[in-house]
Amino acid sequence: MNIPSFLIYCMMITFTPGPTNIVILSTVHHSGTKRAMQFTYGATIAFGLLLVISAILNTVLLTILPNILLVMKMLGSGYMLYLASQIYRMDTTKPTVNRSGTFLSGFLMQFLNPKVVLFTMTVIPSFILPHYISKPAVTAGVFVITVIGFMAFTTWVLFGTIFKKILLRYNKAVNVIMALFLAYSALILWI
Repeated sequence: MNIPSFLIYCMMITFTPGPTNIVILSTVHHSGTKRAMQFTYGATIAFGLLLVISAILNTVLLTILPNILLVMKMLGSGYMLYLASQIYRMDTTKPTVNRSGTFLSGFLMQFLNPKVVLFTMTVIPSFILPHYISKPAVTAGVFVITVIGFMAFTTWVLFGTIFKKILLRYNKAVNVIMALFLAYSALILWI
């Protein structure tokens, strides 16, 4: 296995902006670091679970892949557009209770996030299974990828925490930009 290519692929997918990372940034911005970490824990556990499911059911998924991709694309892009509208319409003049920053919302979002679903369905068969088929080796691969995902999520929490004062100063502009990024993520799936 080409370990540098594997690590680069994992880091590029998990650290670059996507729906989960943008929601993490928005949660830090509106509800603080503690709430964003609750979301991150849920997202990380779901990310690891998706990797496990991919490793176990890889051969079955390959036979029905086109149907799964279309359904995930529709659900995921719809959910991302919903999140974008929520962020865009958020009233910046008064503090609100952001319910999106929960463990459960972080967990559930991963199953509707096409970027995560596509990544978990491709990383195992592309990098691990061609070289390792033993349970300990595949388990180690899933663990390493999950840790990389957690590091990416916490990096976005840290980024949001460090720049929170700047983000609060330009609250409406930040919301519009985050909403546009989410909408772009949803629409790019269909281009």
